[in-house]
Amino acid sequence: MKPGLTVMALTALFSSSLFLTTVVMAQQQQQPSAVPDAPTPQTPGSLTNLSGPITPGIGAGTTANAPASPVSPTSSSANPNQQAPAPGAQPPSSPPKDEVQTAPPQMPAAGEGVEATSTIIRLNVNFVELPVTVKDTKGKLVAGLTFRDFKVFENGIREPLRLFTVDPFPLSIAFIIDQSLTSDVMGKVNDSLGAIQGALTPYDEVAVFSYNNGSQERTGFTGAQSARLPAVLALTKETGSEEMVPFNSGPMAGCNIHVNGNCADPNLQPGRSAGSGPFITLPKEIHTLNDAILAAAKELSSRPQGRRRIIYVISDGKEYGSKATYRDVLRYLETNKIAVYGTLVGDSARWGEGFVSRVHLPFTMYDNILVKYSFNTGGVLDSARGVSGIESSYQDIAREARNQYTLGYLSHQPIIDGKFRTIDVRVDRPGLEVITKKGYFPSGQDLH
Repeated sequence: MKPGLTVMALTALFSSSLFLTTVVMAQQQQQPSAVPDAPTPQTPGSLTNLSGPITPGIGAGTTANAPASPVSPTSSSANPNQQAPAPGAQPPSSPPKDEVQTAPPQMPAAGEGVEATSTIIRLNVNFVELPVTVKDTKGKLVAGLTFRDFKVFENGIREPLRLFTVDPFPLSIAFIIDQSLTSDVMGKVNDSLGAIQGALTPYDEVAVFSYNNGSQERTGFTGAQSARLPAVLALTKETGSEEMVPFNSGPMAGCNIHVNGNCADPNLQPGRSAGSGPFITLPKEIHTLNDAILAAAKELSSRPQGRRRIIYVISDGKEYGSKATYRDVLRYLETNKIAVYGTLVGDSARWGEGFVSRVHLPFTMYDNILVKYSFNTGGVLDSARGVSGIESSYQDIAREARNQYTLGYLSHQPIIDGKFRTIDVRVDRPGLEVITKKGYFPSGQDLH
């Protein structure tokens, strides 16, 4: 090959390489290299597919959580042009004041009202169950009322009804028998105890208590038609106390009753609890009614929902010497949905004297505190003097406690604040008496 051709070939090759290098550099200058961006935030994955004894979101429950829905904007961000309500204006969600309720509440079919009170699904609310007894001017039960006839006010605010039923509820009754009665009255009460079982049904349950100087539980809750109940009632019979009129002055003040030359009551002998000298201090009567009601209420508070919790007292209503105060016992009753019914006997059952005994003089014994218990808890009292009257009162009061209107509503008050809430139930018919509890204290048992 000629030297001239070789030089020309190398020169051409070098020129083509230089051209390609120049083109590549020009392209790199026109298109700068891409720099990767920072990683974008990623939505964390759902935890609903995890399994184990404790699932996130539901604790130790057995049902998995539903997929989380996107968070919706608040009302202010969704509608920024919305104007705030004027000061003092009533919020639109407040219940009506006194209008007739048009939207019907839940009205279960006959025989399903008891179950409906315990199966309603509620969330973070106070559901208030309200038994109501309605009587006419003659004291007879009034039937045939509908939910439109009732108006319920809590703390002065109208509450729409969410439940209305007339089904009879099974009863959980704690019978309290006063053994501090005089012997003549105690004998009548003993003869009437056999009629208690006839006023109850096989669905009811009964516990028996007695009190004199302190309360005593005779039996826990047992079937109302079981053989145990009459046996326990027979063992509860007592002779009662002797009705005496002791002297506190004069020559007979040292001991007014002698037996074979000795004092019949050692407490009345001089130098003992009665004191000494020309005047003696008469021993005070002991009637621990508050303690007995509190003991029965503690037993009733454990009974399941769907039952009427009732304390039935057979007594003259006298109270003195209890460790528990009336105010504390009443609060316990109002917190645990317990109503106090009773049959008044003895002095409290006498015409005229029974009304006077309701007046309490300061620093003296309560002659009839049972009236205050029944009035505030929605119970009913009956007065009876003879055996037949006491037996009839068992049947009448059991029928009234079983045949009640049951109203239910959701309280507008905070879930639990520990404050007493007044209740006012009205019926839009003249001449009717409405009997129900005067209020209640909220309890954790009402939260669902």
